[in-house]
Amino acid sequence: MKYSVLVKPGGSRNSVEKLDDGSLVVRTHAKAHDGEANKAVVELLSDYFGVSKSTVKVVRGEKSRQKIVEIE
Repeated sequence: MKYSVLVKPGGSRNSVEKLDDGSLVVRTHAKAHDGEANKAVVELLSDYFGVSKSTVKVVRGEKSRQKIVEIE
């Protein structure tokens, strides 16, 4: 399943919020530097959905705050 994800890096807390339209907002402590925020997004989403990290993939928007993430 694919999800539209808005990432807010460098925040004060880690959280995943599902919006009414089905998209997700992921807040993370990690900075958007050297892929740290992407790694944190994968980790947070795997915990949120209760799946392993290897099943969560950033399909589009690796260098953007707006991403498409696929959960296999």
